[in-house]
Amino acid sequence: MSFIQTIPVAKATGEVRRMYEQNQARYGYVPNYAKVFGMRPQVMDGWAQLQKSIRSTMDSRRYELVTLAAARALRCSYCALAHGQALESQFFSTQDLTRIALEIEGSTLEPTEAAVMAFAEKVVRQADAVTPEDVEVLRKHGLDDGEIFDVAAAAAARCFFSKVLDALGTEPDSSYEALAPELRDALTVGRPISRKGVETI
Repeated sequence: MSFIQTIPVAKATGEVRRMYEQNQARYGYVPNYAKVFGMRPQVMDGWAQLQKSIRSTMDSRRYELVTLAAARALRCSYCALAHGQALESQFFSTQDLTRIALEIEGSTLEPTEAAVMAFAEKVVRQADAVTPEDVEVLRKHGLDDGEIFDVAAAAAARCFFSKVLDALGTEPDSSYEALAPELRDALTVGRPISRKGVETI
């Protein structure tokens, strides 16, 4: 499940238990990422605040697409699966999202969305190679400078979360096995899904 010894769900107390309970209320179980961040729940709180502040000025669909693009570039299965699942439940059909995840033509992705995802991937892969021309592409698609900042911030912030999870060997929760096989496979871009069942408090 991870490379470090996490605090067992049944033995969690104090701030760790609070964090576990918050996550269980949201997902119906205690996700593997919460167990890893149980080592430092204050860092999880900081991440939640950062994520909330970035999302507050972004359209939900754009945020999820940017995050999916960043997770794909980072080869983080956990984040790709989580945000892919959010996109499927709110915005895209399974078939359409599979095409988007695999970068296959024929999806209903709008040109602006494709440009935003490409920019997010470049931020993740080599931010120092981003050029004024790259930014101008987004302006031509109607984004103002605040919105361009939002895309860069969402992509850059994802680097923190994804890298922590993968550096510590955190496996995506087994609940993602419930996704349609073709979508699940398209979103599993790095570590495989956990074979261990989910835990509850």
